[in-house]
Amino acid sequence: MNRIVRRAALILPAAALLIAAGEPQHYQSSPERRTVEDTRDWGPWAGPFREQLVPSLMQDFGEKYLYAPANAALPAPASDEQRVVFIGDSITDLWDLEKFFPGEPYINRGIGSQVTAQMLVRFEQDVVALRPKAVVILGGVNDVSGFLQVESEEGIVSNIEAMADIADRHGIAVVLCSILPVTNTPQADYVETERKPAQLRRINARLAALATSRGYAFADYTPVLANESGLLQQRFTRDGVHPLASGYARMAPIVHAAIESALSH
Repeated sequence: MNRIVRRAALILPAAALLIAAGEPQHYQSSPERRTVEDTRDWGPWAGPFREQLVPSLMQDFGEKYLYAPANAALPAPASDEQRVVFIGDSITDLWDLEKFFPGEPYINRGIGSQVTAQMLVRFEQDVVALRPKAVVILGGVNDVSGFLQVESEEGIVSNIEAMADIADRHGIAVVLCSILPVTNTPQADYVETERKPAQLRRINARLAALATSRGYAFADYTPVLANESGLLQQRFTRDGVHPLASGYARMAPIVHAAIESALSH
């Protein structure tokens, strides 16, 4: 008898007893789930990717399996090591930290397409367990697109705040990052509709306020990447979301200074 059958054998008698006692036949805390029909056209790349991704997320929402081997192989930091973990989505994942920060003990734990809720789920494994002195948190641009789930501005900031709370509890200095500006490009003329620049700016204002109120360092990338309209300068991107090497070169001194500030407190 497998575990599911054994579990059913244990549950059914209890349910029968409740019915006999005149108790409700359903749990009050579990209302009937709603049915949502997704009619959005996700396009030739994102559509198949979502179809492949969703069943996997039902088993491992945070995708903790991705960095588990690398985490297990990573030695404990040396006594004088100022280890820093970068956690985020594809913008972090694509950042070649060794190239832009040579000699620095910076560890990349970005995962493409992730939303802030997933980052929160894996924060203990991919950040805390690595025993860093500081963490750099960058996320939110996928949340506003609704690619995986529909999240409010308050929810996005709350997820990031929760990660910072965990870091605080473990004595890890926090660097919050502004979400990068986005723009339409000849290759991707839908980005501004999908990624909602005005909403990103509102979230960034809230993150800046959170950093100020908590005494965190804040890496604000907008001044070095945005044009006069607040959109990502097209010379720094092809797809309107991810920076090219020239964009990362602009970002590097901003976050490095924020890390130094965080570690000095």
